Amino acid sequence: MSRLFDLDWQLLADSCLMIIAIFVLFLALSYFLFNPARKFLNDRKEKIRGELEEAKTSQEKAAELKEQYEAKLKNIDKEAEDILSDARRRALQNEERIVAQAKEEAGRILARAQEEARLEKQKMSDEIKQEIVSVASVMAGKLVGASIDTARQNSLIEETLKEMGEDTWQN
Repeated sequence: MSRLFDLDWQLLADSCLMIIAIFVLFLALSYFLFNPARKFLNDRKEKIRGELEEAKTSQEKAAELKEQYEAKLKNIDKEAEDILSDARRRALQNEERIVAQAKEEAGRILARAQEEARLEKQKMSDEIKQEIVSVASVMAGKLVGASIDTARQNSLIEETLKEMGEDTWQN
């Protein structure tokens, strides 16, 4: 019998065994080598996808923070004006309070000065009354001593009045 392409049963059996062995080797390599490599690649792919998502969310947050910062920069003049107006308002309140306290103090000082002036007036009035009494007693003494001479009495009265007038003005 002639063989077709030199094929015989031994060659076919060896070929079948070799195909089965390669298939078993392929299954073993697939289980021990390819599956862990696929798992490693899938894990790495998931890690990269997670990092990309995280980067995307971080970029969105950064954009949001940038917008907030720009909005704050736009509103900074308004906030500064609000702070300044509040400070001015408080300064005016302090000024009003200080002026009110100064007016109260001035009123108390004025009242004390008026009281002191009244007391000084009363004291001066008492001194003038005492001076008038002493002058009157001196006049009475001079009038009694010089009762004979009326001309002399008139001159004595005039002298006494002059003395009284000078003493009153001097005090």
